[in-house]
Formats: sequence, structure tokens, C-alpha cells
Amino acid sequence: MPRFRLRGMLAKSASEDLFRHTLSRVPTLYGKLAYLASLRDSGTGTYRHHGLTASFGREDAANALRESHQLIFMEWLNTTLSDKYDDLTSYFGSLDTVVSETVAQWLKNKSYRACVPASASTAEKELFLIDLEALLFAFNFEGAAGKRAQASSPPE
Repeated sequence: MPRFRLRGMLAKSASEDLFRHTLSRVPTLYGKLAYLASLRDSGTGTYRHHGLTASFGREDAANALRESHQLIFMEWLNTTLSDKYDDLTSYFGSLDTVVSETVAQWLKNKSYRACVPASASTAEKELFLIDLEALLFAFNFEGAAGKRAQASSPPE
């Protein structure tokens, strides 16, 4: 694939460009993680991003995406559970769906497992899954508690 660069518009590296022009616009840590995971082909494990590939070449783009996915994943793991909860609250708020429906779907299909990079150790993967599932159960409980409170409150 041919490479092209517009001077002054692109960063010096694919990683720098990815963070400056794409990831900096994603407001939540989980959003960044989900975005990067979505760029990985589930069949081959190869990361693809048309813009990065066109500007920096296939190999540099794939390396930048893989390394960024690992970096954001480690940042997520090193975030407190309370901050993860707040981040997920913001992430869910940015979606055009009902939180309780999204949480129920995630618990059913476990699609969040795709956020784990291939390089993650077994312990890192387990920590991610335990924390995320605990948070989802908390959201699920809060949603159920809210429905019970609404059902038991007197009409106005």
C-alpha cells in the first residue's frame, strides 16, 4: 500500500499519531480499550487502521495499535476499582442505549473479553475479567434496585 504524509499534519510515529489524533478524542479509558480491541481482526489477531496504514505503512500501524492496546489495557488494570466504575459510568452514558440493557447483554454474551490483548498474561486476563464482571454486577444490581424503588414509590 502506498504511503503518503502531509508535512506538519502527522506525528513522527504511528503511535504518536494514534494518541494525538484518535485516542485523545475518546473520553473514557474503557472507550479507548474497546476501540483498540475493535481494530483487531478476531480471526488473525492482526490490527488494522486504514488511516494509520496509509500514512505509516501496514507494519508500523499494526505495531502502534498492538502496543497502544497493551498500554491502555495495563492502564486499565492499574486503575482503582472506584475509578473503573466512574469510567464505565461515563462510557455507558456516551452510548445511545439503556444502561441496564447494555449491562445485561454484556453479561450474557461476554463481548468485553475481546478487550484483552493477546499479550496479556493469564493473571492479567483474570484480573480484568474479575473486575469488569464485578462492576457489571454492581450496575445490574443498581438497575434492579432502581426499578424496585420506582415500583414501590407512590404515584404523584
